[in-house]
Amino acid sequence: MKLILSTHNVTLTKAIEDHILTRIEKLEHMDKYVTNARVVLEHDHLKKPERQFTCSMTLAVPGPDLYAEDSETELYAAIDLVTKKLEQQLRKRHNKYKAQKHSLGARGKELRQAAE
Repeated sequence: MKLILSTHNVTLTKAIEDHILTRIEKLEHMDKYVTNARVVLEHDHLKKPERQFTCSMTLAVPGPDLYAEDSETELYAAIDLVTKKLEQQLRKRHNKYKAQKHSLGARGKELRQAAE
């Protein structure tokens, strides 16, 4: 998977980069078809203290891309909440796919029973 990491008014340290990589590996484990991830970290000192650090992530997957954004007082908290939102989106997408396959199989079974 390809990772694109950009920052605005944030010094990218090794610890921040490692934290992002571990979170993205967890997302990649949930869906093996994720092709790339774009992460943008921003710090705006003019905003309220509760919303100074913003993290946004975009995951490129087959079909519509997944996007999440969050603002917090701490950068690590923003990263964690964004990955949590993306986990929920991936889980919802997976459940929809499974439900669709299940309903197609059930319809085929009903048709076979009606033909007998």
